[in-house]
Amino acid sequence: MAEINIAGIMRAGAYSPNHIGNDAAIFNAVADQLRKRGCIVNIYSEEQFNNGQVNEPVIINMCREMKSIQRLQQLEDEGVLVINSGYGIENCTRERMTRILVGSNIPYPESLIVNTDESVKGALKDAAFSQCWIKRGDFHAMHKEDVSYVRHPEEAQEVLQEYFLRGIKRAVINRHLVGDLIKFYGVQGTPFFFWFYPFDEGHSKYGHEAINGKSKGIEFDRQHMRDICQRASEVLDVKIYGGDCIVSPDGDIRIIDFNDWPSFAPCRQEAAPYIAKCILTTIKDHTSK
Repeated sequence: MAEINIAGIMRAGAYSPNHIGNDAAIFNAVADQLRKRGCIVNIYSEEQFNNGQVNEPVIINMCREMKSIQRLQQLEDEGVLVINSGYGIENCTRERMTRILVGSNIPYPESLIVNTDESVKGALKDAAFSQCWIKRGDFHAMHKEDVSYVRHPEEAQEVLQEYFLRGIKRAVINRHLVGDLIKFYGVQGTPFFFWFYPFDEGHSKYGHEAINGKSKGIEFDRQHMRDICQRASEVLDVKIYGGDCIVSPDGDIRIIDFNDWPSFAPCRQEAAPYIAKCILTTIKDHTSK
């Protein structure tokens, strides 16, 4: 294979809440793996990328700024290979993710998609939603308040009003699911898949893991969970992924969140070679077309 020149675009700090070091660590670990395999990898910030300083034919990235995502999509349309795809990154924003997963029959919580300036108490009561999660629908979470747990429709209405005052126009309301919370990481097209109980391990971004609390060790089909997550990665077009799911007391599994290129913090060294392999396989497939 000819020498491969790759641009690596780091995630802006504002989009790595409480995980700036972890996000940088997995990205640098993957870049090192690619260099060991003979690639030239040049690292840039999102600001440098948006200023037009990137000219490599392959881009790997952890971008989250909307300007960056739009630029990635433009470059993809022009034939540049982008991993993860800018379109896939946008698919992980809450409203799009909800519509795609539900439309693809991926197990997901019952949900309402609403405008933040509308009255929702009646709709929540009609749907028998009491405890639920409100998530900004337009973008990735940047602050703890972008994902809010509420105990009844009246509290949900208050949170939506706060979102509206913050300039957030759309929100997704997920029914709260009782059961064991599991965090997962995967790499499409490889055997790599890792899961663990985040609350038990003290792994947290915003502290929301405490709502479901300590795991009960509910039995579930591990292969089925992996299959669900792999299917989600395919329909969302995200090769390097992670997220969260809930295992119900009956062993049912539902994805509650899905993210493009997460930190892989508890399994970084194990994941990096598989991510590099996925990138190289994708490059090979792209150049053979």
